[in-house]
Amino acid sequence: MKLVRYGKTGQEKPGMIDNEGKLRDLSKHIDDITPATISQISRLKKLEIKKLKLVSGKQRFGPPVGNIGKFMCIGLNYSDHAAETGASIPEHPLLFMKANSAIIGANDTVSIPRKSKTTDWEVELGVVIGRKAKYVSKEDALKYVAGYTICNDVSERTFQKQLTGQWTKGKSCDTFGPIGPWLVTRDEIKDPQNLDLSLDLNGKRMQTGNTSLMIFTVAEIISHLSQMFTLYPGDVISTGTPPGVGAGIKPKPKFLKVGDTMELHISGLGHQKQKVKMDK
Repeated sequence: MKLVRYGKTGQEKPGMIDNEGKLRDLSKHIDDITPATISQISRLKKLEIKKLKLVSGKQRFGPPVGNIGKFMCIGLNYSDHAAETGASIPEHPLLFMKANSAIIGANDTVSIPRKSKTTDWEVELGVVIGRKAKYVSKEDALKYVAGYTICNDVSERTFQKQLTGQWTKGKSCDTFGPIGPWLVTRDEIKDPQNLDLSLDLNGKRMQTGNTSLMIFTVAEIISHLSQMFTLYPGDVISTGTPPGVGAGIKPKPKFLKVGDTMELHISGLGHQKQKVKMDK
């Protein structure tokens, strides 16, 4: 299933994308798609899709999960991305947190912080946890996944690397966490380690990759994190980015500017498109 939350910010309704790419309403069958209801999504598979109400007109898609608990990110998870940034390959999954206040919908506008000159892009596979996970083995880890989505780990490199503290500073600015458009349930993604990723900036391809090249697989990441703290339904893990970020461009790095357009794609998970503006 391709599940969505559509409508104005803070007023999203649950929906489903049918086999023809049309939006259908799920409001009569589930209140919302949140940590509190995510365990119920399996029963939606029994619905007759053609009997669900069609939603007309152009709709905004919000984050495919509302009230996200933890927004976790894995850094330097592609060796060629680590190389382009001059970083060593981590021995264990490199975890940082992204503030939930950064979360926006897949096609919402991204804002460059005041005085920022080094705001960057990162297309990433997002994993949504479906049930409580603690001390999970690598072999069982994918059983705890509700589904997959696209994340853009927008990053302010000066805040991230030059302001005293952790990476969180450069990762958590308002609008720096586009998620969606869909939550694609686990059964539709047979192998999360064989998905093509790409990001275009103003129509030019900047990032191309495949999740087969991840240093730590989705299963390894879930298992590793669950040894240290509990993962709960609705938690999101953004699993790292392939090469092609602005900071890695030689000889002169390239960063986002007002008026730019980012377009992100992951096979089977849909498409994101964000315009860039200056924060007020």
